[in-house]
Amino acid sequence: MICQNCKKRTATVNHVEVINGKACAQHLCAMCANELFGGFESEVQNALLNGLFGGALREEKICPACGLGFSEYERSGLLGCPSCYDVFNEELMPHIARLQGKTMHVGKGGGVYTSEHDIHIRLSALQEEMEKALSKGDYIAAGRINEKMNAIKKRSAGGRRW
Repeated sequence: MICQNCKKRTATVNHVEVINGKACAQHLCAMCANELFGGFESEVQNALLNGLFGGALREEKICPACGLGFSEYERSGLLGCPSCYDVFNEELMPHIARLQGKTMHVGKGGGVYTSEHDIHIRLSALQEEMEKALSKGDYIAAGRINEKMNAIKKRSAGGRRW
């Protein structure tokens, strides 16, 4: 159901008010409900809600471009716009890793690097791995990573596609 106030976002708050013995219902999104009726800002109200729901209330992230909340993504599995990927990046990465096995795009070739950009990304990732290995004192692993980096640089200098 769409918010009756802004007519943009999904209604998540149902506000029922009895006026002169007649019930009037409004279906609002969280942002409009907060604007119209205010949030639960007092400590007493928060303590009461924590007791009712058995834990601390967490504020939901909402995409500023489309108004989608992360709970809506969890319910439907669909994001609202491209900026949702940036806003929910931290929450999405475990979902993407679980579904696809990887969080980095490897293209149709499945790891075959063909463009300079792909080569640069792979070299940057290997550089980070090598620095971690060196900081741990694992010089053997660092040497292997260095060999991989040199092989990639050699192939890219030769102009071969791999």
